[in-house]
Amino acid sequence: MSDIVNPDETPEIMPKSAPEDRETEGPLDESEANPVRPYVDLGGVKILPREGLHLRLEIEEGSKRVVAIGLDYAGSTLQVQPFAAPRSSGLWHEIRDQIADQIGKQGGTTTLREGPFGPELVAEIPVAAGQDTTESTRLARFIGVDGPRWFLRGVIAGEGAINEEAAVQIEDLFRSIVVVRGSTPMPPRDLIPLRMPATPAGPSEPTEI
Repeated sequence: MSDIVNPDETPEIMPKSAPEDRETEGPLDESEANPVRPYVDLGGVKILPREGLHLRLEIEEGSKRVVAIGLDYAGSTLQVQPFAAPRSSGLWHEIRDQIADQIGKQGGTTTLREGPFGPELVAEIPVAAGQDTTESTRLARFIGVDGPRWFLRGVIAGEGAINEEAAVQIEDLFRSIVVVRGSTPMPPRDLIPLRMPATPAGPSEPTEI
């Protein structure tokens, strides 16, 4: 069953979408995280190292800025992006409608379902010609969590999109992420700045953390 969105509604009055136990089980705000845990500091997010986890930075060509964090783990990939959000309302309800519309324009399909973080989109996305695969479409899960003054978006692909056991592992990784909103005023939907870790990882060269 899909949500019905009134076109007259604005993002400011949309409710937040997050697991009931988000404040204790994550994804966490910096104020909720254990300060002594050995997180890898990437600016807008902190990642908890674990065996077999590889980190990739996705870098915008023109500006050379880090625009997303890619995490390879347990046969799955997880792309995460943190965004500024209003204090009392959420972004995920509106953003997932826009994602579904965008994928539809690309010739793909999306299904809205209830997942461990709340509503999520399961998408079948056409594979571009020339990519090294025999598949005509790829499966991806779009997940989102509204936190205090931030919104964290995740895209799960690989085993975590099709295999229940792998899904649990990559969902646990998403839960362990800490979002660092900071005190700088930012318009809602602006990407919270990301940066290289102390041991930098190139955009196409994974680094184990």
